Amino acid sequence: MTNHERNKKILLELVKQPHNNRCADCGAADPEWASYKLGVFLCLNCSGIHRSLSSRVKSIKLDFWEDELVEFMKASGNASNRAVFEKAVPVFYYRPQENDCSTLREQWIRAKYERMEFTGETKFPPLPYNTGFYEGMLWKKGKEKMQFLKRKFVLVEREFTLSYYNKENVSRECPKAVISIKDLNATFQPEKIDHPHGLQITYQGDDHTRSLYVYHESAQEIVTWYNAIRAARYAYLKTAYPTGTDEELIPKITTNYLKEGYMEKTGPLHKEAFKRRWFVLDSGNRKLLYFKHHLDAAELGVIFIGTEEKGYSVKECEPKNARRNKWKYGITVETPWRQFVFMCEQEKEQKEWIQAIAQVLQRPMTPQDYTIEANIKCKR
Repeated sequence: MTNHERNKKILLELVKQPHNNRCADCGAADPEWASYKLGVFLCLNCSGIHRSLSSRVKSIKLDFWEDELVEFMKASGNASNRAVFEKAVPVFYYRPQENDCSTLREQWIRAKYERMEFTGETKFPPLPYNTGFYEGMLWKKGKEKMQFLKRKFVLVEREFTLSYYNKENVSRECPKAVISIKDLNATFQPEKIDHPHGLQITYQGDDHTRSLYVYHESAQEIVTWYNAIRAARYAYLKTAYPTGTDEELIPKITTNYLKEGYMEKTGPLHKEAFKRRWFVLDSGNRKLLYFKHHLDAAELGVIFIGTEEKGYSVKECEPKNARRNKWKYGITVETPWRQFVFMCEQEKEQKEWIQAIAQVLQRPMTPQDYTIEANIKCKR
């Protein structure tokens, strides 16, 4: 056995160990790359980010590994690395997963290894997401037009509010909107907003779910805003649910939408013309919302997704009597008060929607879910 073959065998054994068999940064399974500067095992995508930071990376299978580098990897590994670089990650801070956008993953890696934000060392001034107050300028999409305009945003944790203003000098102007942290959600939407740093902020208005679409030129700044919002949401949840554990509360801080996309929708008689609508499945609140366009500020309607034992279901269908449906792959969503019929352009989309809705149907309802269901019924 050659030296190269022996070292490759050692590395392949190391990467199978429980602490090394997932990417050190995003958790992707079966990493095939490694940083021999840090001593961690990485997936292909995260290795590319490390390379851009001048971190030395190699392929476990394809590159030649010197003996001293292999010995360093044996003495290091993902677990010992986390003990140093993730020693003091705030409980509310979002740890990106493999399917998250590149902005989130890159800033997580930079925060860990470049800025060393989580080593537990005292920093002056405090990191922005730890202060309980944050303000700055964000580019916000206009309510009716596609134009993005600079707006001043102010986050106040002790009041559990996020406000935005139409002018920079907030001392002379009332806020355009004061948003309660209670029902607020934030999720990265780079493709939807058509900007790599695009963030969607959603909250419950008087009659509708409202959405703000914002971005910042700086990736670090928009991720700071995201985690500052998460910090305020966590503080609110600790107040609202004082006996809740972190294991219970952390998934409620913010949620990514389970699925989004266009489908055609007909009316309650199933004889009305089909109309193209943008659908969003908010699994956290068990809501299927639909909009006229994908960047609308408010939804046209909302469908609650309960459980099968409560009379909710989803299945494939072939609609009859309906008019003007351009797409051919049907879905029926049954609720106790109405049957909804949608059409997908492709069979793949149909199956993905059915699978996503079924995932919500299978989850038991919480007391908060019953409250949401009752509120939606009242608006019918």
